[in-house]
Amino acid sequence: MTGPLQDITVVDLSRALAGPHAAMMLGDMGARVIKVESPGKGDDTRGWGPPFVGPEDDPISTYFLSANRNKESITLDLKADDGRDVLTRLVQRADVLIENFRPGVMDRLGFSNDALHELNPRLVILSISGFGHDGPQGGRAGYDQIAQGEAGLMSVTGPGPDNPQRVGVPIGDLLAGMYGAYGVVAALHERNTTGTGRVVRTSLLAAVVGSHAMHGTAYTVAGHVGHAQGNQHPSISPYGLFHCADGDVQVACGSESLWVKLAEGFGINPAAEGMATNRERIANRERVAETVNEAFSQWRLDDLLPRLAELGVPSGEVRTIDRVYDWDQTRSQGLVLDVDHPVLGSIEIPGPPIRFDDNAFAGGRETHLAPPLLGQHNDSVRAWLAEEDPK
Repeated sequence: MTGPLQDITVVDLSRALAGPHAAMMLGDMGARVIKVESPGKGDDTRGWGPPFVGPEDDPISTYFLSANRNKESITLDLKADDGRDVLTRLVQRADVLIENFRPGVMDRLGFSNDALHELNPRLVILSISGFGHDGPQGGRAGYDQIAQGEAGLMSVTGPGPDNPQRVGVPIGDLLAGMYGAYGVVAALHERNTTGTGRVVRTSLLAAVVGSHAMHGTAYTVAGHVGHAQGNQHPSISPYGLFHCADGDVQVACGSESLWVKLAEGFGINPAAEGMATNRERIANRERVAETVNEAFSQWRLDDLLPRLAELGVPSGEVRTIDRVYDWDQTRSQGLVLDVDHPVLGSIEIPGPPIRFDDNAFAGGRETHLAPPLLGQHNDSVRAWLAEEDPK
């Protein structure tokens, strides 16, 4: 294996999305990730679909494929002596352990944080929960859409304040995984100085609140409660989705100079009453949108986008998922990987969003592993442990 984390071993006890996403990010950077799953069923997402692919008698979930590249899979019954023994040996050799059980489950299994650090003082533990590990509601189960609602994200998403919408991807899970991986890397760096690992905690609640950006300070500093307002920016105008003769276009006038370029390029008076400054345009957002839509109404998208580019106004179309993955720009960034799956054969899967300047590979690895079959590496992981055991 190659990559900046190639000397790191991760034991991934998590399931569903937040924890697996964090582990996958570490695997993308070269870490060896050993995914521990329950015998027979495995990660919950192995059963989530449609769509499924592969043999009808044992279909493979594309949801599972999305969060488990660059991992090995071993099945262990953690309520049985053998399972606990193998996990103990894994912990003794690992650098990182990731879990997203409800608070208290690891303790009941006999692997509390104190017990884990007795086995391996250098172990970095990432623990992801739904709403935090303490506090009056710390024990609540965490599911993405519930967290999006409880953490305020749905209140600022959708066409208006009376029609809250979830984000179209499980963003709470994904952000928790990202924040978790970020915390793990920081803890590994700290370990180089202290010699000991520590517990890193995050939650779906924390991840969503951490992404509030301007909505957070609008309330905490100014007392302003933001709300959903469709595809128009709450603080910049014009900035959002507009309509042309045969489709939709996104435009972002993030400065007064860009507004002037847009307006003059399409026959709009940039200094018209109510439009001369961003503050005025925000106060008259609907009129600005109507004016821009009218100016675009005679343009076809294939002509409009080049015209906006010529003017230097940031813009773009709204692509469907298929057109994103078929786009040569997406592929040029290493965002589509070819991997060999033991059942499906050669398949394409989404790739990691980070590249390093010394190679053209996505992530830190020269080669990437397909998401594993359930228990695919039972024998090889046990053989490795036997080799590592004291003679």
